[in-house]
Amino acid sequence: MNTVAIDPKIIAPAWHSLEKALSFKVGTIHNKIQYKQAVNLMNAVLDIVGDNEKHELSGLLELLGRLVEDFEKEHYATPDAEPREVLRLLMEKNGLKQIDLSDEVGRQSVVSEILSGKRKINVRQAKALAVRFGVSAAAFI
Repeated sequence: MNTVAIDPKIIAPAWHSLEKALSFKVGTIHNKIQYKQAVNLMNAVLDIVGDNEKHELSGLLELLGRLVEDFEKEHYATPDAEPREVLRLLMEKNGLKQIDLSDEVGRQSVVSEILSGKRKINVRQAKALAVRFGVSAAAFI
């Protein structure tokens, strides 16, 4: 396997332009303001990329997802669980029934299929659930 050395001097101007366009530094998230900025950007990129793993912004989405996930693991005690288990936990914590999530997920039968593992949470549902529960959409994907 041939590896090509990448000259950081070539990357620096593009990296600077990216950070200038974003109005925050891309890197480890150190506080809640940076966290909110990263989550907002991640959700905006998620709107564009959706489930398309070949989209030109999918790498950025993956990077932002990991940065957000790292911050959440350190600052928010959330169980390392399947998205459906996170949903189940949040429903229990908030005293919700399946029918209560009709706006975010769809019919009660869809919620039931998600909780039983027969169906995965899609991008639209993940974003809606993130808004409802005040967490990152990454928790549901």
